[in-house]
Amino acid sequence: MELQKQQSNNQMNQKSYSKFIVPSLIGIFLFMIPISYQGEITIPVAILAGILQDAIGDFIPQIMTAIIAITVLGSLITYFAKPKGIVRNPFLNTLFNVNIAWQLIRVLGLIFAVMTLFKLGPEAVWSENTGQLLLYDLIPVLFSVFLFAGLFLPLLFNFGLLEFCGALLVKIMRPVFKLPGRSSIDCLASWLGDGTIGVLLTNKQYEEGYYTKREAAVIGTTFSVVSITFAIVVLAQVDLAHMIVPYYLTVVLAGLACAIIIPRIPPLSRKADTYYEGAKENVADEVIPRGETPFSFGLKKALDRAHQNRKAAPLVKEGIQNVLDMWMGVVPIVMAIGTSALIVAEFTPFFSYLGAPFVPILELLQVPQASEAAQTIVIGFADMFLPSIIGAGIESELTRFVIAAMSVVQLIYMSEVGGLLLASKVPVNFKDLVIIFFLRTFISLPIVVGMAHLLF
Repeated sequence: MELQKQQSNNQMNQKSYSKFIVPSLIGIFLFMIPISYQGEITIPVAILAGILQDAIGDFIPQIMTAIIAITVLGSLITYFAKPKGIVRNPFLNTLFNVNIAWQLIRVLGLIFAVMTLFKLGPEAVWSENTGQLLLYDLIPVLFSVFLFAGLFLPLLFNFGLLEFCGALLVKIMRPVFKLPGRSSIDCLASWLGDGTIGVLLTNKQYEEGYYTKREAAVIGTTFSVVSITFAIVVLAQVDLAHMIVPYYLTVVLAGLACAIIIPRIPPLSRKADTYYEGAKENVADEVIPRGETPFSFGLKKALDRAHQNRKAAPLVKEGIQNVLDMWMGVVPIVMAIGTSALIVAEFTPFFSYLGAPFVPILELLQVPQASEAAQTIVIGFADMFLPSIIGAGIESELTRFVIAAMSVVQLIYMSEVGGLLLASKVPVNFKDLVIIFFLRTFISLPIVVGMAHLLF
């Protein structure tokens, strides 16, 4: 009898180990392992997204316009009629039952999408540097990345990987960044994959009660960094591709300085350490018990988490809901806010005026062609690629290096990460993003310029 019980326990342990190790390794491979593909270094999820884009890319703007239209229609019906089928369904209620401000923004996103798709109305809305940049360049990427990221996110979340990493890395993340150890996965996914994936991971963890409001805001605005791949694209745009190693070292140094300082000052330091409204508090205990090592404690918690997954159907359902939440909840907001920001950047002198105070600062730091560089420092708030496009014609290599590094370190871009953050449940507003953008700028600029003077 005792022998049978022991054999049964061994079988359970083996199943739990398999449930933890196999899905977690697949998740790590898909989201975090850089591989070479067609001459570029990228991650498997991005490769899958690229293959899908190549296959149906010409139809994605039409598909996403239709999805935005369905979102707006569902939101308006829910707002005015409150149908029981939607209101009583937790997922549909969260998706469609939004306040009047978000209703208006979703409607604006639909208007911009339709105008761009059919080239209707003022060209300022649908030109290649405004609406078309969003609908034909960014949104196809989001469509395909969201599809595969949403379907495969349960591999990272539901099988113990976060619990394991949380126990291993809490002694680094807590004292240095004031964050849970599990947030290290969000950081790695952004760094190796894409900032949008980092935002999605953070939002999901926040909604499920693993992060407080402060922690979610810090991770979303500090660690959803630009991927290595995109950093290389930016550097190539300013004709400095040969400087990739010192360039990325500069980005890492400036990024670490921001990550250490900004969470300790307002507005992030004033965010409440309370959990998402309606979420079951699911805070992971990362205090290592006496007699346990971080590894043994993390492994135990990971096996417990993995053992909870008994059926595949709930995981598939969760993956599909992730995709719909991203497509319908996020993309209309990105279309509305991103297009608006690009219109302001392209057709008004607003960012030139904002950049004027940076001219004496850049001159003080002995940056050549300071007046040309100044507007690129601020225009990155609209879109991450605009600074390198504008700065590509500047003669000084030192100045082009500064522009390329700053455009990556500033992090808050309304055409992508900024729009995603506003569309997500992460508790940051537009004012917060503006302040954080300028804080990152002022902290990073002396570091980036100092490194540039050492290199040139």
